[in-house]
Amino acid sequence: MKPLYLVDSSMYVFRAWFSMPAEFFDVDQNPTHAVQGFARFVCELVEREKPEHIVFAFDESLDSNFRNELYPAYKANRDPAPDELKVQFDYCKQLCRALGFQVMADGYFEADDLIGSAMTLARIQGQPSLILSADKDLSQLLGEHDVQWDYAKNVRWRMADVKTKHGVHAHQLADYLGLTGDAVDNIPGVPGIGPKTAATLLSHFGSLDALLERLEEVPYLRLRSAAQHAQRLAEHREMALLCRQLATIRCDIPMPENRPLGHRNPSSTETLTELIERLRFGPLTRRRLLSL
Repeated sequence: MKPLYLVDSSMYVFRAWFSMPAEFFDVDQNPTHAVQGFARFVCELVEREKPEHIVFAFDESLDSNFRNELYPAYKANRDPAPDELKVQFDYCKQLCRALGFQVMADGYFEADDLIGSAMTLARIQGQPSLILSADKDLSQLLGEHDVQWDYAKNVRWRMADVKTKHGVHAHQLADYLGLTGDAVDNIPGVPGIGPKTAATLLSHFGSLDALLERLEEVPYLRLRSAAQHAQRLAEHREMALLCRQLATIRCDIPMPENRPLGHRNPSSTETLTELIERLRFGPLTRRRLLSL
């Protein structure tokens, strides 16, 4: 079967937000440079790939989600999203829907969780997935027939490539982040456990659970400062488990039942034209959107 394309849309909105010149405005003079960049990305992707099944997943809440209930400091290192960015996120979702694409967004779960849940359903149905994202966290979802694609760099990798990229297997990534933490998401991990140490421990024990069950073996490993690592792991056991939970992508969110996964509905020409006018797209982008 042809793959289900799963777009980590927020990444491409943010990329456009930072890379496009702030010289585009809607009819009310609200900035639209992120929408302009995202629209060009969508046009290029669809024209190039002609996907039969595609889902655009967005982070509905840019400032909080269920992980903040587990750990209030999750992503607290990030500045709150400005209102003008929130407006542009909404425009991007409107644009995808007007084009007939399936949009997934939820105020309680992150886009990663929606992608993981859609991917799990696709796998049950025997369909491989293609994740469009450079986010290493999403590599934990890769199965034998799936692909992840950093679209901007045009680099693709599979499950078997994850160990080369990150030092651990795909199914060990959440355990790995439980140990090392993730500064991007303000996940602390275990103090003093860096990437090489985490990879060595997981290579030996296989999983975080096995490591924590057999801590008495750690001081005897051929690992620098092994005894200190064992002590740190014993002291920060609960934090390691919490960090793994924060890093684990949920795959059990119910999917909409009103349409086949990734199915594209006919574009709403009237809605799309009104949106194009409101966003004041140039003639080239206008033509591309109307011809998708």
